Amino acid sequence: MAKIIEWDDGVKFKEQTEEKGIEGHVVLINKFIVEPDKAEQFLKDWSEDAKGFQHEPGFISTQIHRGIGKSSVFLNYAAWESLEHYQKAINKRLFSSEPLSPLMKYDDTLIMSPHLFKKVTVPGIRAE
Repeated sequence: MAKIIEWDDGVKFKEQTEEKGIEGHVVLINKFIVEPDKAEQFLKDWSEDAKGFQHEPGFISTQIHRGIGKSSVFLNYAAWESLEHYQKAINKRLFSSEPLSPLMKYDDTLIMSPHLFKKVTVPGIRAE
């Protein structure tokens, strides 16, 4: 199974996924460090995983990015209508009879760093 490294020592990703009362859209940003010779398989697994989530209620969009040059660092950005939608989708994928995410079955050379975010409006700065 993949190794998870937290972004923030003050809050674990699991704690974020259990929050209550968070209003509005949330964004999952997940950094992946992949062994260079496993990058092609990682992209296949990520694609299969993303296809499964895109049919879940509340899913808005997702995108994967790869570091430039010989980088084997990937960054996934996934938008959800609400934290509640994200929670339900994750619980369904992890705790139901549906096939487990291929990324959860990935070997221990994959390093994942997931974190949930909400947009912050800053006066005078253009927001899209």
